[in-house]
Amino acid sequence: MIKKIIVSFSLLFSLAAVAQQEGTASPYSYYGIGDVRFKGTAETRSMGGLSIIPDSIHINLQNPAAYSALRLTTFSVGGSFNVTNFKTNSDKDQGQRTTLDYLAVAFPAGKLGVGFGLIPYSSVGYKVRSGSNTTTDPYHAYSGEGGMNKVFLGAGYKISSKFSIGVDFNYNFGNVETKNIWSQDIQYSTRELNTSDLSGFNINTGVIFNTKIKKKYDFYASATYTPESTLSSDNTRQLATVIDYQGAEGVVESRDLVVGDTDLKLPSKYSFGAGFGKKTEWFVGAEVTLQQSSKFGNRYNDITNVSYKDAEKYTIGGYFVPEYNSFTSYWKRITYRAGLKYENTGLVISDVPIKDYGFTLGLGLPVGGAISNLNLGFEYGRRGTTEANLVKENYANIFLSLSLSDRWFVKRKYD
Repeated sequence: MIKKIIVSFSLLFSLAAVAQQEGTASPYSYYGIGDVRFKGTAETRSMGGLSIIPDSIHINLQNPAAYSALRLTTFSVGGSFNVTNFKTNSDKDQGQRTTLDYLAVAFPAGKLGVGFGLIPYSSVGYKVRSGSNTTTDPYHAYSGEGGMNKVFLGAGYKISSKFSIGVDFNYNFGNVETKNIWSQDIQYSTRELNTSDLSGFNINTGVIFNTKIKKKYDFYASATYTPESTLSSDNTRQLATVIDYQGAEGVVESRDLVVGDTDLKLPSKYSFGAGFGKKTEWFVGAEVTLQQSSKFGNRYNDITNVSYKDAEKYTIGGYFVPEYNSFTSYWKRITYRAGLKYENTGLVISDVPIKDYGFTLGLGLPVGGAISNLNLGFEYGRRGTTEANLVKENYANIFLSLSLSDRWFVKRKYD
């Protein structure tokens, strides 16, 4: 199994950069570092994003303290399929995307748990056109692609039977390309091509507390903190005269413009959550995430009519397992998950805050016994508004993950 995991991990790692290019179709991905795609593993996303639960056979990629709860080496890979309906006051459209969401391996070492992997963190991907491509009508076309990936190495340590702490070290890297084409009453079009190479380090810390209530129920409290960090953006800009007909471009003349590199502040982020339940039977909890997005900026300093405020997210979710060790019914061993979320993203366009609402459902299907799982999830929500001529997005996500667990590093008694 070890060889299969390593081969699969290497193959999917090489495909992640390709998958990144088509990670979103949202016009809101134009701003900042793009549309933040990573919302947690399929298990946590199925509970609205609730990430306060440590698990012995599932990797928690949001709170590194949860690594210490692992009892088996676990390989996890997740992906999703998204359908979004876009609507403005005058038009509507639809976009579809299939993406790789994360790759991770984690293993226990006594009181210590270690995890590492790759997360395609954010994506830029949009195409917007207005007018007709003729020499008499005004014509504008905007497009963008790329995004940012995150490679991480983390560890969690169980200080006592009730307290665990952890930290993730992340290296962020990626490339974003945006293109604007416009023309009016002239034979040729003008194209502005912007590229940004992104790179930088940051960390994420976490703590988990658990105890018994009346010797019957399990209580968990969780907190994470990501300090503010700096992301370097090496920027270039090219202005060109082009022949643009139905998306095909021919460059007549081009010139490179001098633009300054920028340092983007990745804002600090806090999360607090708590919940209770009966282990392997049911759990319900809530979580609040706060981010100082007001300190964030755009890749270029000449973007107007856009600002950032502090972001906030509220999550309620949980799971239910009818009978985890049933020998007579497979359906009783399935984990049923559900959750609700509300998020003020912090992005403000034309004085209108962009908000996100959604609900989620999910199933954890045991495979190969009880220690590996196929996790299915569904999310439906709405982001944005048609106010101030903005875009409202009604989206549906289907996400899937495979969590394979096995016991490694066991010394053989017999050869």
